[in-house]
Amino acid sequence: MNDMIRIDKVEKYYGNKGSATKALNRVSFSVAEGEFTGIMGTSGSGKTTLLNMLATIDRVSAGHIFFHNQDITQFDENELAQFRKENLGFIFQDFNLLDTLTLEENITLALNLQTAKNIAPSKAKDMMERLGIYELKEKFPYEVSGGQKQRCACARALVTEPKLILADEPTGALDSKSSAMLLETMEKMNQEMGATILMVTHDAFSASYCNRILFLNDGEVFQELYKGNRTRREFLNEILDVLSAIGGDGYVE
Repeated sequence: MNDMIRIDKVEKYYGNKGSATKALNRVSFSVAEGEFTGIMGTSGSGKTTLLNMLATIDRVSAGHIFFHNQDITQFDENELAQFRKENLGFIFQDFNLLDTLTLEENITLALNLQTAKNIAPSKAKDMMERLGIYELKEKFPYEVSGGQKQRCACARALVTEPKLILADEPTGALDSKSSAMLLETMEKMNQEMGATILMVTHDAFSASYCNRILFLNDGEVFQELYKGNRTRREFLNEILDVLSAIGGDGYVE
């Protein structure tokens, strides 16, 4: 597989010279096309900072981020906006759906920014059917469950056919049943739809759905695990072992 992302010695500082905090310390790794990669670590380990760098929400202090060999750390604000529009999809912990729009309208809104309006409804219908929420298309977000809202968020992320999906604690606001349904949806997105996913999570159960896990500790890559031919239960146990070594509880419902 070809590398989609290459992180090269990325550093991030907050504050000024007198009281600077280093959030990321020379982090380097790659993500191949079609991977489902998890990023784990304790609070303050730098995992959300790293996701923000990849989302171009925040700028690196040093180092480079390459996307298909383009150094996006050199882009100006207009180039970054175009990059996000053409390449990225987002799944947030709090869904970020618009309550004044139906589920279908939330999904077509993203499409209308990129495609002809007569194409958007058919693409939205196809994606909602694939994720099992088409019968809810006329419902508003406040009328459906958390799991259904998050599947709508997945449909919205996928419908524009982004090259990379960034998921920030996507199961954080869900109960255990809804979490499992969402993770199965994300697994389907990866295996059947070819989506490349990078997910930040504190939860070992969620992480066990990934193909590979990167563990951050004090702003550095502490260890990485590949699932390989292990069962999900075996992979989960390995994840918990690593988290115990870095002081994470790997909360599992």
